[in-house]
Amino acid sequence: MQPAPDPSPPIERPGAIQFQGLEKIYRSGFFMTKVVGLKPIDLSVFQGEVFGFIGPNGAGKTTAIKILVGLHRATAGKAWLAGIPHDDPRCRQHLGFLPERPYFYTHLSGRELLDFYGRLFNLSAKERALRTDRLLERVELTRFADVPLGKYSKGMLQRVGLCQAILHDPEVIVLDEPMSGLDPSGRALVREIILEQRDLGRTVFFSSHVLHDVETLCDRVGILVDGTLRGVGRIEDLLENRVRLIECSFSGIKAGQVPGKHIRSDGERIWVHVLPNQLESVLAQVNQQGGKVLSVVPMRESLEQLLLDEMERAKPMNPKRMGVLA
Repeated sequence: MQPAPDPSPPIERPGAIQFQGLEKIYRSGFFMTKVVGLKPIDLSVFQGEVFGFIGPNGAGKTTAIKILVGLHRATAGKAWLAGIPHDDPRCRQHLGFLPERPYFYTHLSGRELLDFYGRLFNLSAKERALRTDRLLERVELTRFADVPLGKYSKGMLQRVGLCQAILHDPEVIVLDEPMSGLDPSGRALVREIILEQRDLGRTVFFSSHVLHDVETLCDRVGILVDGTLRGVGRIEDLLENRVRLIECSFSGIKAGQVPGKHIRSDGERIWVHVLPNQLESVLAQVNQQGGKVLSVVPMRESLEQLLLDEMERAKPMNPKRMGVLA
């Protein structure tokens, strides 16, 4: 006899970061003109995932991050970090943070900097030394460990900044443009470290303009444009219905016998691009003429194109297009 199915609902993954109606309005200039930095957004970032926050400059990404880590106050709404309200100082024990433009005391060496941050988190002298040596070796800065930070390049400062963000083994790691100033080898190193943190069960929330890194690293992404969250999900899900062309390959038929844009051929096989609404008729013609369909591959838009489309949609409507005199 089979046991009865469990009627209880599935357990949802806990939210490591949560925004609920989070909003930020600034006042600017002599007349204190209202400037909307962040429109009310709702977002959950799950425990143990890498989440990418993407959008153009001025979209509100850094504003949302600064509210989350306690550097800005929200105009309205709430946020939680590791299940603790973001304005409760206790949540900082669970947070590792690297700002977009980190500032460190330039007279300190890399080793002294990490020792300083270790003291803030009440790590013992032995633990500080062990973690400092391990992290500096991981980011390939061991031979610069005792060099003053004033002599570090921007990429080296990013690496040591990442070390201070993960020094105390935080549950949630928030990185604002972590790839900024890094050469290709540095970016590859940071990508490896982010994935290592995910494998340890940490949550990594980062903003970036380097969309290749976002596509490589992220379990999910959020698209922020003009202060509005315009899409959240896995990249493959966001791009699933955004097919502009379909690449087909055939044999037993010549290129001129098939509608669509001829791409290439190797004597026995041809490749063409067709529009989605042409696919059915193209396949029917190939069959009628005795050809064989070898492959049909949808060509989806890139994440970059998706972001550009969302930016275009966010632009104010042109009055002329609305039928209104300019």
